[in-house]
Order: sequence, then C-alpha cells, then structure tokens
Amino acid sequence: MVQVSNSVNAWSPRYFFRQPANFVTLTIMRYRFLFACLFLSSVGHAGPLPAEIDSALQQAGIPDSHIGLVIQPLEAARPELAWGEAHSFNPASVMKLITTLAALDSLGPARTWKTRVLYEGEIARGVLRGNLILQGGGDPSLTLERFWLLLRELRARGIREIRGDILLDQAFYQIEAVDPGRFDQLPLKPYNAAPAALMVSQNAVALRLAPEGNKVRAALEPALAAVTVHNQLGLDDQACNGWQDGLGLSLDNRALRLMGRYPAACGERTLWLNLLPPDETVAEVFAALWRELGGAHKGRILRGLTPATAQPLFEFDSQPLALIARDINTYSNNVMAKMLLLNLGAERYGPPATWDKGERAIRAWLTEKDLKFPELVLENGAGLSRIERISAASLARLLAWAPRSPAYYAFAASLPVLGQNGTLKRRLKDSPLAGQAWLKTGSLNGVRNLAGYVLYAQGRRKVLVLLINHGKAEDAAPVQEALIRLAIQPPPQ
Repeated sequence: MVQVSNSVNAWSPRYFFRQPANFVTLTIMRYRFLFACLFLSSVGHAGPLPAEIDSALQQAGIPDSHIGLVIQPLEAARPELAWGEAHSFNPASVMKLITTLAALDSLGPARTWKTRVLYEGEIARGVLRGNLILQGGGDPSLTLERFWLLLRELRARGIREIRGDILLDQAFYQIEAVDPGRFDQLPLKPYNAAPAALMVSQNAVALRLAPEGNKVRAALEPALAAVTVHNQLGLDDQACNGWQDGLGLSLDNRALRLMGRYPAACGERTLWLNLLPPDETVAEVFAALWRELGGAHKGRILRGLTPATAQPLFEFDSQPLALIARDINTYSNNVMAKMLLLNLGAERYGPPATWDKGERAIRAWLTEKDLKFPELVLENGAGLSRIERISAASLARLLAWAPRSPAYYAFAASLPVLGQNGTLKRRLKDSPLAGQAWLKTGSLNGVRNLAGYVLYAQGRRKVLVLLINHGKAEDAAPVQEALIRLAIQPPPQ
C-alpha cells in the first residue's frame, strides 16, 4: 500500500485567493456560519489546563486559544478534561474518522466493490476478436499486485490475445476534473491524485532510486512508455535524513526531470509520484503487466462506456471494507478516503457517485445516529482541505458513540497504534506508553491533530481529542505527548 504524508500550507492567504471566485464566495459564506455558531455556543472549560500541558504549549509558542481538547472515559457521561472543545478547527486527516466510521457502520466491515470485466465479439482458441471492457466500480484497494491478479484471471479464462480495443469505463464516478496542483502547487505528490472509479494503486507510480557507482540509478516501476526520465541526479556523502529535500522533480510534456543530490548513505529508496491522469496510468500498467503475463494486444486502450451488447466475463472483488478502512486510517491515505466518500454516496442515493451525494450520505448518517455537529464543514471527507471544519467536542461524541456500532472493533483496529505502526510508528516507540493508544493523526502546515482512544486502568479506554491550529503547530509534538501521558493516567476520583 502506498504510504504518503501530507505537508501543505493550510494558512497562507496566497493559496486561498488563487482559488476560483465561486470557491472563495462559498468559503466566506461557510465561515460566516461557523463564526455565528462559535459566538452562539458556550465554550466549556473543565478547570484550568494541567500544568504539563500549559508548559508544553508555552514552550512551543502556541496560545491555548488555538487548541481544542477533550479527554473522557468511555464509561463517563462528562469529560474529565475539556478546553476549547466547542471551537471549530481544521481537522486535517482526523476527518477520516467520520468517513470511515460512517462507511463501516452503514455498509458493514465485509462490504466490497467490484471491477467488472466484459467483452464484445467472440473468444476462440485463446483469441478475443473484439473489445475488452474494464468497468470501474470504485475499488479503493486495486493495487498493482491486485491488478496483476485481475489480469491473471483473464489469462486463466483462456485469453492470450486481444484483437480489439481495451475500454476503460469510469462512468461510476461523475466528478469534475481538477488540476492536481490546485491544492498546494505540488501536482506530483500522490495525495493530490484525483479519484477515479477505475484506478491502480491510487494512481501512484514508484520511482526507484539507488547508488550505482558514482551515479544514481533512477527507474519507474512499472515502466511507463509515455514518460521519459531525464536523470541529472548526483551522489553526495550527506546523511540520509531528509533525503527528499535534496531532490528536484518536474514533469513537462511527459518528461520527468530529476535534479539535485541523492545521499549515497540512503541505499535504495522509493519515491511515489502522481504522474499521469488515472486513465493513462491504467492503460500503461495494463500494457506492461499484460506483456509480463505472456498476453498480446493489437488495438488501443482508451476511455469509453460499456456497450449495451457487452457480455460479462467475470467480476473482481475489492478487499473488504475493514481492510480498506485500516489502510485509510493507519497510513492516512487521502485518495482512498475520497473514494470511500464517493462510494458511500452512491450506495445511499444510487450511482453515479458524486461529491454532493457523498456529503449528504455522511450528514444523513450523523442525523440517524443523533450526532448533531452544527459546525461541521465537509469537502471531500479526507481532510485534505482548507475549508473542512469540526470541533473537538463533536469528534469526542463520535468516538464515544462508536462502541455502540457493530463495526466498532473494525473501526478501532483501523487506527494507528502508538509507537508501532502507520503514522504513529515512530512516536514514543521506546516508551512504556507504546501500544497503549490508538490515534488518528492529522497534519497540514499549521495543523497538528490527534483523535482516538487510549488505554488506562484495568483495560478501560478513554477518548482523546487534541486539535491544534496555529502557525507553530509543527512544534506541538511535546504537547501531544504530554496529553497522551496525562490521558493514560486513571481519571481523578
């Protein structure tokens, strides 16, 4: 599974005012509503901030007015600690908690999505004389390895040669095309890939780098015929820490240019890139894998709709939702989270999937569960957004409600484990606290958030939510760790 992290500027005004006029207008209207909610709500403070939290905030230079936090035992009716809990904050990837819990509770942990394989024409003696259709069904788990299994199944059906076109049917999603650099002017980052009903590895392609003599070997995997690599990387003797900072990458007219320095101490490394539109990536990967499997193809690979005369060949199931949710939350996968939101909308309101249906599905589910979050602002359900908003109190209510769901254990198991895996793998890994917290992280420039559960006395759990929105939020790790330590203590009697 592709693992990426987000480090984008959520605060800079220049990003905001580069957006289209309708985006700015909508955002201003939403903010007016949010500020109205803020002034109409009361901000509860369950006593002063504990000294260790206050001290850590002061050392980081973060005012306590820029945080929202809640610590509450699951069996308690009220929090043991709350501060700024009614304020709305940018949740970053913590927003994935709502998307994954709504999906798991609504659809069940075993839910899957199907990629359908159909054909036109006739199959005789291992040759398909006609078109092959790959109909996307919104499978977020269609990795390179699983796509290879799909094509292997096609070969197992006796087809070794296709004399016709390959049609890629993306009609299950009806969403507008967006510039992949719109969010943060970093179009090659894999988290900026646009979701598609049929896509491989969330559209990420691996760039393999390794020292080779006095040069740097660079190769794409799989190799993309449409992209040429111009490698001008040089080796240096620096430490491997922050190795990506020394790389310069640009894509111009399908020419990928690599510049800068690569530390020899890094050995072999992989950099994931969003290079082509999803249709073109699928086409390139299909051609490469089909050849590896001994298949032949005479025709084009292009986007198209499934003809009414097409005959079904087989269906390829996604991984179950429980595993998809684990990849989304453990590794904070934005593209998969967006696809899940779209799929949830199509499930409730019927295909095709749209952003509007996805948002309405989330809000309808919250209403059904009597979870009223008046300050909630949704955009894509992944948190890769400058306008999504929620409060610490609302997140705490969501997490406190979750154990009522039959899908709770799948949901809790999807969260990163402190010091052990995912986005928390390196946090407090050598501490006795490692393994005692399951927390979703959320990070943008100016945003550092945590929300989930901690284990305390006699195997019981507390909800923990900490939202920090401030220009110095990147210095907030000691604040987060102090709060985790505090939460793991038994509540005051």
